[in-house]
Amino acid sequence: MLSAYNFGRGVDSLRLLLGSHGHLASGMATAIEILAGPQTSLTVLDAYVDGRNIDEELKAYFASVPEGETVVMLSDLYGGSVNQKMYLYLDRPHTFLIAGVNLALVLELCMQEEVTLDSLQALTEQSRQMQRVVLYDQDEGVPAGDEGEFF
Repeated sequence: MLSAYNFGRGVDSLRLLLGSHGHLASGMATAIEILAGPQTSLTVLDAYVDGRNIDEELKAYFASVPEGETVVMLSDLYGGSVNQKMYLYLDRPHTFLIAGVNLALVLELCMQEEVTLDSLQALTEQSRQMQRVVLYDQDEGVPAGDEGEFF
């Protein structure tokens, strides 16, 4: 089900389409609204939750995007069915697809006014670096390896 979080800042030339299996996409959008306020550029596609046809939802979404506007599609799983359906739209000019997204990446993209392939690759790498296995250091009472860098 497509849900537009299109209230707030006005018309954007960068559009984000966040798609997932189930309600992950709308959950991320809710978290982003809590952290950064309403986002006009973000639309979510919660796939396989209400019987709607994903192909038709994507077709309608892209029909609504003015020519020349950049679309960054974001999917939950590389190679997953949502990712595969989004992949079919990569022949559209100014359209990108990032798979395996996390909240940090989506939040950062919401703050961007424009993107390039290079900036998307840099943001994707930056979001990978945000992932950590956090261990507790019993001697120090802080997460191990952070030495006071936590918060």
